[in-house]
Amino acid sequence: MDEKSNKLLLALVMLFLFAVIVLQYVCPGTECQLLRLQAFSSPVPDPYRSEDESSARFVPRYNFTRGDLLRKVDFDIKGDDLIVFLHIQKTGGTTFGRHLVRNIQLEQPCECRVGQKKCTCHRPGKRETWLFSRFSTGWSCGLHADWTELTSCVPSVVDGKRDARLRPSRWRIFQILDAARNFHYITILRDPVSRYLSEWRHVQRGATWKASLHVCDGRPPTSEELPSCYTGDDWSGCPLKEFMDCPYNLANNRQVRMLSDLTLVGCYNLSVMPEKQRNKVLLESAKSNLKHMAFFGLTEFQRKTQYLFEKTFNMNFISPFTQYNTTRASSVEINEEIQKRIEGLNFLDMELYSYAKDLFLQRYQFMRQKEHQEARRKRQEQRKFLKGRLLQTHFQSQGQGQSQNPNQNQSQNPNPNANQNLTQNLMQNLTQSLSQKENRESPKQNSGKEQNDNTSNGTNDYIGSVEKWR
Repeated sequence: MDEKSNKLLLALVMLFLFAVIVLQYVCPGTECQLLRLQAFSSPVPDPYRSEDESSARFVPRYNFTRGDLLRKVDFDIKGDDLIVFLHIQKTGGTTFGRHLVRNIQLEQPCECRVGQKKCTCHRPGKRETWLFSRFSTGWSCGLHADWTELTSCVPSVVDGKRDARLRPSRWRIFQILDAARNFHYITILRDPVSRYLSEWRHVQRGATWKASLHVCDGRPPTSEELPSCYTGDDWSGCPLKEFMDCPYNLANNRQVRMLSDLTLVGCYNLSVMPEKQRNKVLLESAKSNLKHMAFFGLTEFQRKTQYLFEKTFNMNFISPFTQYNTTRASSVEINEEIQKRIEGLNFLDMELYSYAKDLFLQRYQFMRQKEHQEARRKRQEQRKFLKGRLLQTHFQSQGQGQSQNPNQNQSQNPNPNANQNLTQNLMQNLTQSLSQKENRESPKQNSGKEQNDNTSNGTNDYIGSVEKWR
């Protein structure tokens, strides 16, 4: 019994070595190196799946269209397109802003000098910036300018800097061309409770953001429309209870206020409409603006944020983002009562963040599914190419042997189909190896299901799976 097992094992080893030799002979170049590695190597862990320590299976709550999920910006860095970063306080925007100027692979990287906060981010061959952010253009529209301020300010600031370098005769030409300029707005959001606590700690250390303009509908708010929460130079050392008790504190629902169109509610004039109606308009405006932005990320999902930005703008970062789970806000210990009160003070932000997180994770899964479909399509093309080369080599060698000594070949090989069967068995073994590798790499939510390589069908499959999860 042992002798038979040894013979069987030896036969399998010989068959495997024969397959490797034939594969090397048929496809010796680098075009098959990736195919061989995929067929005989172990699967690589997904670096994005467990960064937030949550379940890999995400159950969506909202129904989004293909246009809502697909984010692919044809960003022309050599033309007139501009990325505009809306930086909300205490959302990790400073870290992300540094990534934009120091960590992107560019033909002409941003020039960042030691000791200077701002970097020069010029387009290739031009003395114009492709990025409107704190670390490239400074606070040109005011400190932490919101959606209402940026959308009315950015075009005039950019055109003003350009017009200053032009002769008067060319101003009209560029005013016409500016109508086709694309402004791609991006931002970062954060869990409202963590963001609120982080802002309180920042204010405790003396931050005031007094330089913020809050310009809306052409003017800043009056002191009656936006009273101050403190009387001195700053609010340093304030207790959390005092921070929460101020009814004019802009930390409350800050993310909704900064992402909505404030002109829809009369800016900071609270007497224009009832509070309930005002809150509803602000929330719906913030959701709409966020959904139609070119990109937004979440502080709690650093690697996924990096992935979606790279896929959206076709711009790659040099080094991966780092997920920091320990922050100043996380070190603040609060009881359940304070937790509930902070959530109540930020009830609009809580709803916005729930909406944003759902959209963000659906976009991530949609883009990953498209990536897997494309990889599967390439593997199928490689497999077809390999089969063709293998068959071509087999029939050429068989034809050459028969033409040299047909009588000898017939006497030595009474079964003319033996070589062909051996070749078919070899191809079958290779195909099974590739198929097993393909099944291991397919997303969990699509296991056991055959997917169409067509992008639109893949989208319909994803939308259908969302309905099933619900």
